[in-house]
Amino acid sequence: MVGINREEKVVLVSIFVLVIGFFTGLYYRRVDHILRTSWMIAYLLAVLWLPRKYKRPDGTLGALLSPFYNEGITAMTSVFLAAHASLVNVPFTNVDLFNVACRNVDMISHSLGGLVLWLFLVSILRELFSEMPWRKVIIYSFALLLVIGVGWEIAEWFGSHFTEGILKETIPNKIRDVLMEQLGALFGLWMVTKKGYPFSPPRE
Repeated sequence: MVGINREEKVVLVSIFVLVIGFFTGLYYRRVDHILRTSWMIAYLLAVLWLPRKYKRPDGTLGALLSPFYNEGITAMTSVFLAAHASLVNVPFTNVDLFNVACRNVDMISHSLGGLVLWLFLVSILRELFSEMPWRKVIIYSFALLLVIGVGWEIAEWFGSHFTEGILKETIPNKIRDVLMEQLGALFGLWMVTKKGYPFSPPRE
């Protein structure tokens, strides 16, 4: 019988939270939340199953898939997804903190999202460019995160022209979102360099 380690337990708890969110969405007939929690549950089940079923491939493909084979990254991704879904629709209620009731809580999602995305970027960069100095990996990963964050905010601004207000945010709010993502990444940098989790920096 295959044992369940700490990271897998975190993922399973996150899936349980998402399942509660799924049934909450069904009860309140929130189609958006039903779809949201459905793909999140499917994603987490897939990344639990993938490393057990298939060995990570070699070469470029293996480097690109490396985050999905890191149990620590998967665990933190699951926490991010469960937290974000719970903010968008608080379990057992029809309260949307993220978009309606308390929009400042989006700082939680942006910081956790920045942390997870930065870990993805670093994992891929260090595998693709194994000879790259660690300092450059850090610089490039933060730069890429910034580009992605700004691009996301621009996409939201563009999308706000076709919605009834959910995506409409002020410029200061958008700047804050990008800064929170960078703050999450800084926490990730501290985890990696000081705690060696979910991976350790290379020795130089």
